[in-house]
Amino acid sequence: MNPDEQQFLIDLEAKLWTTANKLLPSLDAAVYKHVVLGLIFLKYISDTFTERRDNLVKNFTDQDHDYFISESSADYMVAEELEERDYYTEKNVFWVPEAARWTNLQTYCRVSQGARLPWGGEFRGVGRMLDDAMVAIEKENPRLKGILNKDYARLEVNDSKYADLVDLISTVPFQHESMGSKDILGHVYEYFLGEFASAEGKKGGQFYTPKSIVSLVVEILEPYEGRVYDPAMGSGGFFVQSEKFIEAHGQKIGNISVYGQESNPTTWRLAAMNMAIRGIDFNFGKGPANTFDDDQHPDLRADYVMANPPFNQKEWWDGSFEGDKRWKYGTPPKNNANFAWLQHMLHHVAPNGSLGLLLANGSMSSTSGGEGDIRKSLIENDLVEVMLAFPGQLFTNTQIPACIWFLTKNKKARGEFRDRSGEVLFLDVRHMGRMSSRVQKVLDPEDIAEIAGTVHKWRRPEAYTDQAGFCKSVPIANIESNDYVLTPGRYVGTEEIGISDEQFSTKMESLTSALANQFKQSEQLQKVIKKQLKDLSYDL
Repeated sequence: MNPDEQQFLIDLEAKLWTTANKLLPSLDAAVYKHVVLGLIFLKYISDTFTERRDNLVKNFTDQDHDYFISESSADYMVAEELEERDYYTEKNVFWVPEAARWTNLQTYCRVSQGARLPWGGEFRGVGRMLDDAMVAIEKENPRLKGILNKDYARLEVNDSKYADLVDLISTVPFQHESMGSKDILGHVYEYFLGEFASAEGKKGGQFYTPKSIVSLVVEILEPYEGRVYDPAMGSGGFFVQSEKFIEAHGQKIGNISVYGQESNPTTWRLAAMNMAIRGIDFNFGKGPANTFDDDQHPDLRADYVMANPPFNQKEWWDGSFEGDKRWKYGTPPKNNANFAWLQHMLHHVAPNGSLGLLLANGSMSSTSGGEGDIRKSLIENDLVEVMLAFPGQLFTNTQIPACIWFLTKNKKARGEFRDRSGEVLFLDVRHMGRMSSRVQKVLDPEDIAEIAGTVHKWRRPEAYTDQAGFCKSVPIANIESNDYVLTPGRYVGTEEIGISDEQFSTKMESLTSALANQFKQSEQLQKVIKKQLKDLSYDL
């Protein structure tokens, strides 16, 4: 992305967020996000519909085009043909009925109560009109059934406020000379998700993983083609980043199949809208469901599995989980789901597949509830590939330092990968990142490139070398001698700092001088204390 594009998006973000907050300050962020994101989605699919419609008009009047209409009643025929659904669906464009077309909504959101609407019925408030628009879209597009927010009327927001919000979103320039409308809209959607996560705090952060972390996981896993699965998908961040990764490397998004699961109904809908905006085909099961007791993809064996589930989840166990086939490496503790998530994901990994899982740092060393035995079994079965320790303050919802487990079922040489059997790569990146705000740290693209590049070199027969304080390739025997602890800091050591004799001499002179001054101050202080004690008739 060039500087001009970056500035365009920054200006757009500031305008939308600031103005939108002024319009509906009374709504809780958890509610407000569905209001705004639903309208953004509606604007986008309406814009893409209109764009396709305009192209069709050109085609119908172009004598060299297959769609050319030559009859004397061309105007009538064009108008009729423009309402043929197949022209839109053949280009993967959602069919938008008249009642949901953005220009119509904007035009009629300020009419009087009871006014007749051209598509039928009468005006009963902006909230009701928006709900009807969402219902109409779902009816005409089965892929969107149950996805869209239809609670606008229930919120009882003043009509003028809704109308102002519609006008605001109408000003969003989803066009740029070097950026597609899908990219702009997707960026806006992603930006709003992040802002809402920050506004909601812990609750909101459950469904939003910071983009820099998602980017890192995707860059390391390299999902060029195959099945991608996220059993705790939230708003679908890993899928979005996989799309960006594929496009950045000149591949086609159609090369991957997306599978996900999410238990929260509203978050499930956010993810589905996120995919629809980007034109990504997805399978999120029949609907929102708990991953552990209602697996929506029981037979799936994915090539890439990635997730950021809730850390240290306590209330997860059900008696039916006893003896579950997923617990191949040991039954997880009933009061912590960390190793349940890990084994669930591993269960869904294809024979040559890999997974990346974010967990709390405690998972690397804990022995409570049998976690140590599970970790030992995973190591002895040579499933652990890469362990990465993060700094704190990377998440909106917790300050707990996190780590990433990368596991694979096949470390043997295949394709461009060398044989990594019996080895684990440890990375300690706690020194990386910068504070993007007073409370949150981010990884810059340069950090991501350095970390991912190190993993890629290690996997391939390239010039990988250990770097003290940063990375080290460790044989499993060494991990066994460290009681199967997987904390990178235990293995990578500390960074070696080179210093010349001249530098050492200068430094020592400075230190000894400072120490001499401190000795003098200490002596003077002793004298003062002794005198004061003597004045009180106490001698040392």
